Amino acid sequence: MSEHIVSPKIYAVIFLALMAGTAITVWAAYQNFSMFNIVIALGIATIKATLVILFFMHGKYSSRRTKLVIVSGFFWLAIMLGLTIADYSTRHAEPSRSQLNESTASSLARS
Repeated sequence: MSEHIVSPKIYAVIFLALMAGTAITVWAAYQNFSMFNIVIALGIATIKATLVILFFMHGKYSSRRTKLVIVSGFFWLAIMLGLTIADYSTRHAEPSRSQLNESTASSLARS
């Protein structure tokens, strides 16, 4: 089986794309997108992981069976993330310790 040789220019372009993705991730971390913060962060991470798998791990030039394993991994990740988000969305917010301390202090002050 012959191996595919990738041009260093492609590696440089992918590296720059990953650095741009990192910069976008840092920028997005300081923005308030309300409930979409996690969705944006996971989207950026998925794009970066896809670039790494396709080019640095030579997934783009692999056999069909290897590509099937890669797609299966992403499918499993999507299932796990979907179940996690479904579980998270059904939970109720609990007050933090600082809120509990404030309410305890205010109730003690009233009595």
